[in-house]
Amino acid sequence: MDLSTRYLGLALKNPVVASASPLSYKADGIKRLEDAGASAVVMHSLFEEQLTLESQILDHYLGYGAESYAEAVTYFPEKESYNLGPDEYLGLIRTAKEECAIPIIGSLNGVSSGGWTRFAKQMQDAGADALELNIYYIPTDVMMTGLEVEQMYTDVVKEVKDTVTIPVAVKLSPYFSSLAHMAKRLSDAGADGLVLFNRFYQPDFDLENLEVVPDLVLSRSAELLLPLRWTAILYGRVPADIAVTSGVHTYRDVLKSMMAGANVAMMASELLQNGLTRIEQILWDMTRWMEEYEYESVNQMQGSLSQRHVKEPAAFERANYMKVLQSWQQDKNGQVA
Repeated sequence: MDLSTRYLGLALKNPVVASASPLSYKADGIKRLEDAGASAVVMHSLFEEQLTLESQILDHYLGYGAESYAEAVTYFPEKESYNLGPDEYLGLIRTAKEECAIPIIGSLNGVSSGGWTRFAKQMQDAGADALELNIYYIPTDVMMTGLEVEQMYTDVVKEVKDTVTIPVAVKLSPYFSSLAHMAKRLSDAGADGLVLFNRFYQPDFDLENLEVVPDLVLSRSAELLLPLRWTAILYGRVPADIAVTSGVHTYRDVLKSMMAGANVAMMASELLQNGLTRIEQILWDMTRWMEEYEYESVNQMQGSLSQRHVKEPAAFERANYMKVLQSWQQDKNGQVA
């Protein structure tokens, strides 16, 4: 059974990639992911704030929506509380490349064009096989247009692509007004891959202390439906590779991702919750399923359930919404049938 696939020009032994998480904070953690069967590892993100916290450009963007609230900036962690600084991060890439045979994908998280993007070249020089740009931005300025937000993203991608020669993927938000067009713009700007989707961790309220507090909720398989839908829509429409992330927990989730048109399926929450042995089990279950249904390779199934290849392409558009609403029924006791 051939489970191999290609992502960002990299030959991978299977489609299960470990996404950015605390599991990659140390070199031995990355090695454990390799030994468990992950075909590649996306390192945890290095944040723009770790590189340019004092820069005027970053202050400009952090200032949106916070003009009257001095505490808004102090909400960010102190420099000393970050897990790794830039030098340590580069050292981790070098060590991981020495100890592991699988591709190591560096991760940069930021919002603005500026000096921090040049750190991508240092990641490349340290040995990273590819980069994932996690452009995390919440536009709170009521005067800022959607076009300006989109331009910010494409500017960052172009700047990084001008700096490095290794492949670059962009981790996308699902909240663009025209996601398909934005995917094309990023591809035209040079993105070699699109990662669908970034999970925006929403703040919660502490009612007793009247504070806004961080809230970490791990994903569930139900969250796979959104990236699955857009992967199926974008497959064959943009030349960039696609990685599905968020909601990948089972072998069926991986199979669905491949059939939608993804090159790889990325997981973190499942591994954090149930351990690294889940990778081996998922790969074994995939192989068993593929044998039962007479698939010879992952490549054979890729894109088979994309919008381009299904009998009813409208199932990915308004028709699905209408059909779901009309399918709801109650039994005689008032329960959902």
